Amino acid sequence: MADLIAGGIPAASTAAEKIAAFHGRQSRFASVMQATDLWLPGGFLCLVVLTCFLFPLFGTLPDPTRSNPLEANLPLFSPGHPLGTDPIGFDVFSRLIYGGQLSMKVGLGAALIGLVTGGTAGVIAGYFGGWVDSVLSRLLDIFLAFPSLVLAMTIATYLGQSVINVIWAISFFSIPAFARLARASTQRLREQTFVTAARLCGTRSGRLILGHIVPNVLPELLTYALLTVAHAVLIEASLSFLGLGVRPPAPSWGTMIAIGQQNIYTNQSLLLIPSLALLFTMMSLNVLGDALRARWVAR
Repeated sequence: MADLIAGGIPAASTAAEKIAAFHGRQSRFASVMQATDLWLPGGFLCLVVLTCFLFPLFGTLPDPTRSNPLEANLPLFSPGHPLGTDPIGFDVFSRLIYGGQLSMKVGLGAALIGLVTGGTAGVIAGYFGGWVDSVLSRLLDIFLAFPSLVLAMTIATYLGQSVINVIWAISFFSIPAFARLARASTQRLREQTFVTAARLCGTRSGRLILGHIVPNVLPELLTYALLTVAHAVLIEASLSFLGLGVRPPAPSWGTMIAIGQQNIYTNQSLLLIPSLALLFTMMSLNVLGDALRARWVAR
């Protein structure tokens, strides 16, 4: 009897572990499904990116930069033109897809430049302090004194109309924000025990920054980068709407909105389609960035 009881304990223990593991997987799945502020905007952004970058590779789209005046003002769901055409004869669906490509490239490019440049400057200023911090902080204050849209308009006008120039113009206003965030986080981490211990052990400043400061600052910068992408997409659309973005006939959501505004009384879909694409993309980026930042702070 004792042997049976002793032999039954491992089996019961194994069954209990399996049940506990099953309930653990269920609870994790339920928590993920309840986090709609993560997977809903994240799923929409994945759909936008996949559609804009993969659809042209596997689907047949009309040239977004070539118009056909004989097919101008076609209505929605026309053969070969599911979203119709504009008064110039451009295919709306094709320009919406390639305009989304442009917006994503500009947003990610501007955020990457701001993250690398501003993050590096902020970490250096926050770690070394002294005159380095004073000089960099004053330079950041100068950048922050200018409204972002006005500064981007000035730089884009001076450099000329191209995708690269628009990215550089928008990145100028993102650099100070990343630098201030990295500076504040670095100043907080510089006083932590593990940084002090590494410094007392003789760790060089460069290795300490790369090994201890940057890995702890980077998550916060990455979550803020999503908000920067949303801001950059809006600035790019505003520049294109004003005629200061990419050079026509290159597709852009801002240019499409400008054409839709001019024809709002005859064809409302020309304004509604790119406006909704811009609105939902910006909302998804902002909601996802806020959700990730809330979870990072809570951790």
